[in-house]
Formats: sequence, C-alpha cells, structure tokens
Amino acid sequence: MKILFMGTPDFAKTNLRKLVESGYDVCGVVSQQDKPRGRKMEMVMPPVKEYALEKNIPVYQPDTLKDGALLPVLQEHQPQLIVVVAYGKLLPEYILNYPKYGCINVHGSLLPKYRGSAPVQWSVINGDKTTGVTTMYMDKGMDTGDILLQKEFDILPKETSGNLMDRMADIGADLLIETIEKLGSIIPVKQENEKATHAPMLSKDMAKMDFSKSAICLQNLVYGMYPWPCAYFETEKGIIKVYEAEAIDADSNKPAGTIIKADKELIIQTGKGQLVVYELQLQGKKRMNIQDFLRGNKMEEGSLI
Repeated sequence: MKILFMGTPDFAKTNLRKLVESGYDVCGVVSQQDKPRGRKMEMVMPPVKEYALEKNIPVYQPDTLKDGALLPVLQEHQPQLIVVVAYGKLLPEYILNYPKYGCINVHGSLLPKYRGSAPVQWSVINGDKTTGVTTMYMDKGMDTGDILLQKEFDILPKETSGNLMDRMADIGADLLIETIEKLGSIIPVKQENEKATHAPMLSKDMAKMDFSKSAICLQNLVYGMYPWPCAYFETEKGIIKVYEAEAIDADSNKPAGTIIKADKELIIQTGKGQLVVYELQLQGKKRMNIQDFLRGNKMEEGSLI
C-alpha cells in the first residue's frame, strides 16, 4: 500500500517513523514550510521534513492546498492512503477524495471531545484525569470524521502537556499501525456532534495566571501551558514564568493574589486554596528554583501580585 504522509511537528514525526519502521511504503511527505526561529531568525525545518530527508523520502511544502495545488503530487505518487497527523491545515475535498482507502487522521483526544488544534494542552488545563488517541476517517470538517479506533489512558499527576504529548505520540503511532492493519474490518462510528467540545489554539494571553481562580486551576494551567507559552504573572520587576507549582488545601483571610510566604518558598493565596511555586523565571533571567530566586529577588509577604 502506497501512503502519502502529511504532518509537521514532533508528534507527527513519531507517527511517520513508526510507519517507516513497520515497513510501509511512504511514497512522499507533505509538511508545512520552514519557519524562522531564534534571535537570528534562522530558517528551521519541521521535524517531519527533517526525518523524511534522512530516509530519502520526497518532501513537499506547498504554501497552500487550494486550487488543486497538491494535485501534481497526488498524480505523481498515486497514494492509496493518506495519513494526516498534526499537519496544521484543513484538507480540500480533492485531496480527501483522491486515495482509494481515504484519508486517516491521528488526533490527540477521545473524539468528539477536544476537536481543534490543542487537544492535549486543554485536557491538562482542564484537569482531566484521562485522555486518549483517536484514529478517524477525515472529512471536510474540523475533526468531525467517523471514528475508527480509540485508545484511552491516564494523565499522570503533574504531567506537562509536553510530556503527555510525547507519550501520546508513541501510543498514537501504535494505534495508527493497528488501524491500517484492520482497515478492512473496522466499522467506522459516527461522532456524536452534540457531545463535541473545542480545543482552540493557545495564545500567550491565555497563559496569564488569574489568582482569583482556584489553586488547582492554576496548577493545571502551569502544566498545561508547558512548554509553550508557559503560565506567567506580572510584577513590578517584570513578567515571571512559572514552570512548577502545586495547589495546597490551605486558605487565609487575605485577598486572592496575596503573597503569604516568600522565605525559602513562595506561597500565594488564590480564590480557593493556595499555590506553592517551586520553579520560575524572571523575564530576561535564567530559569531557577524558588530558593535561588528569592535570594536575589525579594518579594514582600502580604503584598499583592
């Protein structure tokens, strides 16, 4: 079976590697374009492209899929199946309808929950105890196609969305291989659209910590927003990113956002409970544990953030 793979980030790279290592004929790879990164704004290849080039697989990076832009690639390789993993764009109908066995997507949630571009992050932000991976047939909607297989598993305590995504990529890659092997026998299941929830793309504004919320919500925000854009709060010294924190079942009569303790540890009153901050980074400075931070950056107990 000839497979055209469409994907961009590390999550997709794991699935592509599994296809190649399992002996499937990946005839080509379609990825988003190289992007400038870092202070020098040097052009960086997407992880999927980098791996494909290592394996001598042809790579295509169209700036658009509209108006039949990918049709020459389809006609050249004539894939029987298209596998799409975190490609980043909706597929036009001419692509969806081309391969004999359709277009299969690997999605990082138990659909119809968390349709959209950031399902893994929102599952952590919302404090879910379990999550999963779905393989499905693609249609012209956003993650609305018929479900093929699903695999559910636990979210570990204090697991960041980055670590969860790494685990999920491996689980999803195995599920993808199982799906392809069983394509002829799987009975697709239509999604219950009334149960659908949305997982929109993250933004830096979403990562700002609102201490009127509960401590557990803020803890979930810290781990859900890592590695990007990172939860933060603002002080007179600048923006402080928080990398590790824990909600504790303690309260005071102080307003939310009050610094309860800032001696060897940082404890902040929230709308419900208190948040203990263990690791952070002041804007323009290096990341450090709270003891090192407080030695050089005094924070007044009783003051408001």
